[in-house]
Amino acid sequence: MLRMFGLGGAKCPRCSQGTGAADGYCTACGLMLGTPRNEPVLVENRWVPGPDELAVFFGVRALSGVFVKTLRVPATARAYILQGDQATEVPQGEYEIEGFFTRLNHLLRDQHAEILVTRSGALPVEFELDGLVSAEHLEVSARLALSVRIESVSAFARHFMTMPGTVKADHLRELLQQPVRQLAGEFVAARSLREMAGQRELRPELDQHLQGGLATLLADYGLAIVRVETLALRHDRFDANRARIGSLWLAVDEQRVKVEHARQLDELYTDDEWRRIAREESQARLAHRRAELRQGAGIERAEMSLRNAERAQAIRAREIELYGRIVESRSRKHAIERGAQDLVAELEHELAQKRGARADQETEWAHLRELAAVRMREEVALARQDAAQARTVAAQRFSHQLLQQQIRNKIEQARGIEDAARQRAELARLHAAEEDAARRAREIDAQDHAARLRAAERAESIEVEAVRQRVEALRRDGTQADALAQHEKLLRTIEADAALQRVAIDGEEARAVLQAELLAAERTHELRRMEKLGAVDDTTKLVLAGETNAALLADVLKARTQAGMSAEQLAALTSSRLADEQVERERARRNDELERERRHQLELLALQNDVNKTALATQAQLGGALIAGTACRHAGAQAGDRFCGTCGAPLPARG
Repeated sequence: MLRMFGLGGAKCPRCSQGTGAADGYCTACGLMLGTPRNEPVLVENRWVPGPDELAVFFGVRALSGVFVKTLRVPATARAYILQGDQATEVPQGEYEIEGFFTRLNHLLRDQHAEILVTRSGALPVEFELDGLVSAEHLEVSARLALSVRIESVSAFARHFMTMPGTVKADHLRELLQQPVRQLAGEFVAARSLREMAGQRELRPELDQHLQGGLATLLADYGLAIVRVETLALRHDRFDANRARIGSLWLAVDEQRVKVEHARQLDELYTDDEWRRIAREESQARLAHRRAELRQGAGIERAEMSLRNAERAQAIRAREIELYGRIVESRSRKHAIERGAQDLVAELEHELAQKRGARADQETEWAHLRELAAVRMREEVALARQDAAQARTVAAQRFSHQLLQQQIRNKIEQARGIEDAARQRAELARLHAAEEDAARRAREIDAQDHAARLRAAERAESIEVEAVRQRVEALRRDGTQADALAQHEKLLRTIEADAALQRVAIDGEEARAVLQAELLAAERTHELRRMEKLGAVDDTTKLVLAGETNAALLADVLKARTQAGMSAEQLAALTSSRLADEQVERERARRNDELERERRHQLELLALQNDVNKTALATQAQLGGALIAGTACRHAGAQAGDRFCGTCGAPLPARG
């Protein structure tokens, strides 16, 4: 049987007597001391909760003690009596003591019991959520109303009815604030502002997401969410001085505001501002990817995950949403129209690396959808792990907050004890319990921190192993030598960056980011160059090839051309080649003859030059002799000779 603990020494809220037995019940009326004051329930015996109360519960020493007056259960309330392990509902109506036990004859009138009074309908609890961010990291505010009711009396009594008290809307708001914010933040972060503005079913989808997410958490505590109503969902734009420029109401009461969302979006932001917002979103996603690539930096990766867990979860939720759109799209154009152009480009790049031959467009899109489905399953698996951890932590915090609320209620009740000494002792005990609860809260946060750290390390080791396996696969494939070199270089860079970052994380972070960007740019440039080179014709390849590769490429192209020729074409090619060789030999012969003729002419010119030199020398000597008036001294001159036959000097005339 459930046990409820009252506080002795406090006045009875029903009969105002200050005496109580050792078991904590009033000696006059048998009501458990410490029960919160509620005039209709305790004094008028009309069991109905207040306007902001979900439930009222208290205990009595003997069940017959509740019939000091006629018992009334109105239509707007539901009442339960708990004895032992059994909860009995008291139907609507008015009861006298004999008629009551005659109708509910299995109840024991002289045994103690616990009374639970709740409302027949659900209690609406409103939430104001500010600071939610969309996929573009634009702030969104939400106003929600959750209708909560008691679904399981036994589970509710086990967790809430540990002492007399009430459960009000403020208590539920405090308990559900964090899980509601987390679920709403996940929903908004997976969508852009433009998508939410153009989505007609935005409010029902958000309501369904919140109701489904809270159902599991509250089921263990006997509570249920009957309905979720999105009262308002808006985006406020501010200037540099935080002055509000305009608001976009994404989901709001139609009787209050009726606007055309697309027109209002164009008024709030210009095209240049939308492009800047899109670049910032892409840069945030790219920065997250770069952080994931730094596999070796385990400590930094874990700290990044702990600092930016919500942002990382939002990016993962956005990617899962976009992968789902790609899987559901019928064509590439349809997927791009649905806002998945970035992931389509990324998947096409990855698919281009994996496929060996170019397929048709329909087959390519089928492969790309399969690749998107694989990536989505991986992201969903990680998201489920994070969600399971988040649910565990949320349940622990929910239970702990419930315990803290109960301790605070006990402290308030203990302040009503008239005996000062007993009041101090009771307050000291409760304050000690409150400090223990605070210490337990810190332990829960520390455990959550450690769990996330371990999860980050596990994810890191898994990704490192995946990179290593990918490198090994590329190493076995000889046709992808360039990609293998790039991956090995990336892996070496990551390992070196990890070793250096443990020494100086702040200084090495910029270098690691720069290296990752350079490697990505180099790999992208190389892949694009290879794709463009593969798309051009053979002549262009020959023109673009370097000097060292031009001859080899020409031979390859020549051999490829000859391989496709017929026998007649090969014979004609051979004849043409023989004719070319004959022409080449004839040209060489003629060049040799011309070279010999040229050498002969040069020899003749040299001989002529020698003769001319001799004649000039002789003439010079003859001229010198004439000038000097000397006669030839050589003998042997014949009669009639005018010049000497030896030296050519003129001879004197003879008579």
